[in-house]
Amino acid sequence: MIQQNLNKFSIEKALQSALFQGLIRNEDTAVIFYDLAFLAARISNLAANFPQNTLHGLAIKANPLARIMEFVRTIARNTGVEAASAGEVNMALKAGYRPNQVVFDSPVKTRADLVFALGAGVHLNIDNLSELERVSELTLTGSSTLTGSVGLRINPQIGLGTILESSVAGDYSKFGIPIKYQRKELEHACITYPWLTGVHLHVGSQGCDVSLLTEGIGVLYDFVLEMNEKRKKTGIPLINVFDIGGGLPISYKSETTPPSMEEYVKSILNRAPKLFDPEEFQLITEFGRWSYTNSGWTVSRVEYVKHDPSIKTAMIHVGADLFVRECLNPRDWQHEYTVFDRNGNLKHGVDTLPYNLAGPLCFSGDFVAKGVLLPEIEEGDFIAIHDTGGYTFSMWSRYNSRQTPRVLGYQGDRFQMLKERESLEELQRFWE
Repeated sequence: MIQQNLNKFSIEKALQSALFQGLIRNEDTAVIFYDLAFLAARISNLAANFPQNTLHGLAIKANPLARIMEFVRTIARNTGVEAASAGEVNMALKAGYRPNQVVFDSPVKTRADLVFALGAGVHLNIDNLSELERVSELTLTGSSTLTGSVGLRINPQIGLGTILESSVAGDYSKFGIPIKYQRKELEHACITYPWLTGVHLHVGSQGCDVSLLTEGIGVLYDFVLEMNEKRKKTGIPLINVFDIGGGLPISYKSETTPPSMEEYVKSILNRAPKLFDPEEFQLITEFGRWSYTNSGWTVSRVEYVKHDPSIKTAMIHVGADLFVRECLNPRDWQHEYTVFDRNGNLKHGVDTLPYNLAGPLCFSGDFVAKGVLLPEIEEGDFIAIHDTGGYTFSMWSRYNSRQTPRVLGYQGDRFQMLKERESLEELQRFWE
């Protein structure tokens, strides 16, 4: 079992070290941190729970920082990436990943995207029947040479989790081919195209329990076993690449216990016993949130504190620019918050009034949190927002044209620059 969350004491130690080393300058009103040792432990735990021939395609969309991509590539031999656009495919190749370590998923691939992916030799997951026809046309006409492997994304239609926006396996989904409604078409594809040797599913992420995730895998597992029996009779290669997607929930609250990777793997094996046999299948995983989120935290300097009769408002330097989901859907997306003084010392106790944590953007919904009980906050203090390593900076909003913050990685007292704070000139160039 691995550590689930970074606690406030480890954050205090890292914050004090960064301040002592002069890594938080006056202009650094907010800084994003990554505990790289924690991140490495997560990925090592992931690799230890699956067969050695599994490709762990960490979702770039969760964290596209080039230095992070380069770092995680060195942790385990079978670490790869999952790309949701041609741009992300290119980023992965530039970061040193081999084509066979890259999985390309997108529901809207152009013909140019397909030619690029097929020629590059990455693993391509086809999203729909029209895309399947395009790939067939490109390979038949010689417009593109198939040098990688190809899978088909199938919606197992097993239901939704508790967070609708992160659930994609209901009866309707914009992703994949629905197995209930288009099973005949899926069967036809599987016995017609010998180069179609993989399947792909994704049930969802946060808000989807292990039983839901496992049943989605089971539906496709049963389908693949049936299709492989038919492919044996025709002599075409068997389907042997099985992409289970990602989606194992994590904890944003230290008092809650999320399912472990060990529990998830045990559940998969109970439902699909042959799936972990390397002679039968090569597995692909796409754990983005699970890999990255708990390893990161964000600190903002408190600029002002506003006082109202029943609430105090701490005005900070991150809001809906960094926390899009949290500000627009605070019921489902919440974090823990810790207060430090200007020297990085942990503050204790609870103030007499609750706090709103308000961001810097010019719209009324820009609140990271409302009504939270915290120690007394003063101007110049630091607010640490826990568990921000995934699906935060990758979703950065350009609204109000604020500069992106400095990003630091650390291992103990050793820090490295992952991305520098954006300059005013760089910001200006973005809009030109």
